[in-house]
Amino acid sequence: MRLTFLSAGAAHGLVTAIAAEAGIEVAGTFSAVGAIREKVIAGEHCDIVILTQAQIAELVAQGRVVAGTCADLGTVRTSIAIRSGSAIPDIRSEDALRATLLAADALFFPDPEKATAGIHFMRVLEALGIRQQVAPKLKTYPNGTTAMREMALAGGNPVGCTQATEILATPGIVMAGGLPKSLELATVYTAAVSAAAANRVGAATFIARIAGTPSRSQRERAGFQC
Repeated sequence: MRLTFLSAGAAHGLVTAIAAEAGIEVAGTFSAVGAIREKVIAGEHCDIVILTQAQIAELVAQGRVVAGTCADLGTVRTSIAIRSGSAIPDIRSEDALRATLLAADALFFPDPEKATAGIHFMRVLEALGIRQQVAPKLKTYPNGTTAMREMALAGGNPVGCTQATEILATPGIVMAGGLPKSLELATVYTAAVSAAAANRVGAATFIARIAGTPSRSQRERAGFQC
C-alpha cells in the first residue's frame, strides 16, 4: 500500500519508521508547517495531513480534512542541537544559552518564516538581545531535517535549533536539551485524513496505528511527549 503525506517535518522520522513496519510506501512532502499548510490549502493531493493541532483545527473548519479522523501524536519541544562528540553546553538559563550561541561558529535552523522552530528561534535571538550580533552566523534551510543534516557535515563549533524529533532522527547530531523555561516552546502535532484522500480507509488505519497506545513508546523515543 502507498500513502501520500503532507506533513510537518517533525513527524518525518516517526512516519517513516511506522510505515516501514507496516510495509507501507511513503510518498509526499515533509517540510516546514507553513509550507505544508499552503500546499493543503492549494489543493495538493494527499491521504494524510500532519500539522500542528491549531492548524489541523483550522483545516477541519475549512472541510479540508476529515474531523472524525484527527489524532494527536504528542508534544514536541523546540530544542538545541550540537554535533556528536562535542561537549554538552550549558543552556539551562538565558545567560547560559546566550553565551553558547555567541560562542558558536554557525547557527543552523529551519525557515524563520514558515517553520515552527525557525520562527521561534528568531524570537529567542530577539529576546536574548543578540539577533544582530549573530546575523552573520545564521544558516537557514527549508526544514529542520535539512538544517540538521547540513549541520552534521559542518566543521568547527556549530549549534542548531529545531524540533527535538528532527534532532533525534539525524545521524551525527545530538540534543543538548530544551530551551530555558522562559523561552521554551512545546508544539502538539496532529494527524488527520485528507478530505480528498484516495485511500481514506488505509489513511485512517495508519493514523490509528501511529497515534495509538501500542506505538506510544516509539513516539516517545522519537521525541514526542505523550
